[in-house]
Amino acid sequence: MSPTVHGTSGMVERSVADESVAARQRQNDFVVFDHVQKSYDGSSLVVKDLNLSINRGEFLTMLGPSGSGKTTCLMMLAGFETATHGEIRLDGRDINLVPPHKRDIGMVFQNYALFPHMTVAENLSFPLEVRRLHKSERDSKIKQALQMVKMEKFADRRPAQLSGGQQQRIALARALVFDPALVLMDEPLGALDKQLREHMQLEIKRLHENLGLTIIYVTHDQGEALTMSDRIAVFNDGRIQQLAPPADLYERPNCSFVAQFIGANNKLPGTVVELSPSRVLVQLQTGELIDATPANVTAVGQKTLVSVRPERVEVRESVTPAGVHTIDAEVLQVIYLGDILQGCLRVAGSDDFIIKIRNTPGEAQLVPGSRIKIGWDPRDARALDSL
Repeated sequence: MSPTVHGTSGMVERSVADESVAARQRQNDFVVFDHVQKSYDGSSLVVKDLNLSINRGEFLTMLGPSGSGKTTCLMMLAGFETATHGEIRLDGRDINLVPPHKRDIGMVFQNYALFPHMTVAENLSFPLEVRRLHKSERDSKIKQALQMVKMEKFADRRPAQLSGGQQQRIALARALVFDPALVLMDEPLGALDKQLREHMQLEIKRLHENLGLTIIYVTHDQGEALTMSDRIAVFNDGRIQQLAPPADLYERPNCSFVAQFIGANNKLPGTVVELSPSRVLVQLQTGELIDATPANVTAVGQKTLVSVRPERVEVRESVTPAGVHTIDAEVLQVIYLGDILQGCLRVAGSDDFIIKIRNTPGEAQLVPGSRIKIGWDPRDARALDSL
């Protein structure tokens, strides 16, 4: 056989392999938003050209401020709103025109949405009766669902006889009782107190992992999103600003909005003086020059905000390790938080620069009114857009 034929065979084999990889990827795309838009008044868009693929078994959180479009996306997926443009697919099927009760989707709301005149068991039975399951099968599924959320002893109680946390467990059980292909959660823990909310976060994550559920979760609480998610889609003004695993969002935000929205963050405004693929030199408004990692800057002369997380800033003594940038600061306020001390500093003309240091013997002390030097690794400072 000639070399040419051998080469062609190799190309064909690679092409087939590439198509196989692409086919497997499409199979993993369990939920797809394809150029989806939503307008309520025919002119302004609440959701702007959304393209998003969610894997089977993934826990994806839609995170953003009120009015950012995240809940509208969830409602379109659930079937309670209709997309103005674009296609929504579930497991390869276009569901734009499929009514909500035929989408095989479980839903958990912030206000629980339990029927007050029904017992817990009757609430769980309702979605099974709609699907015309036999009573013996309904009883078995109800028992199993209550065991999953550790509420089997409450089957005969009515919602008014339950605490908020117990009602939320029942709402979760009702969403799972018919073995849905997908579970949607819209601010489900917003009405709970802090301790119970944190406990329920772990419970929901446990169920996700044990049952292999696909969950899409909507919240404006960035701590909740970081705790629970495989990936987070950060929404603002109807668009996804960044889609990434929690650690990537926190450690490597791609824009000023994400840096400010995810966790505590310091921002120092300045101008790009030098720029390379791995380093940017920024002149701050007060004249200081600092090194940073370029994240969303493209040219010398561009305005930028340098982002530095409070816990990455250290109080420096007279000797500074090589490669660590230092800058003068004035301590304005010290807040005692138990395990850490939070200092509010004046840095480069900004009065809201925050640092966090451990409250342990031997750590540097912060005294209001004192002048100190602070420092950080330039790799922990990111030069972003200037908002």
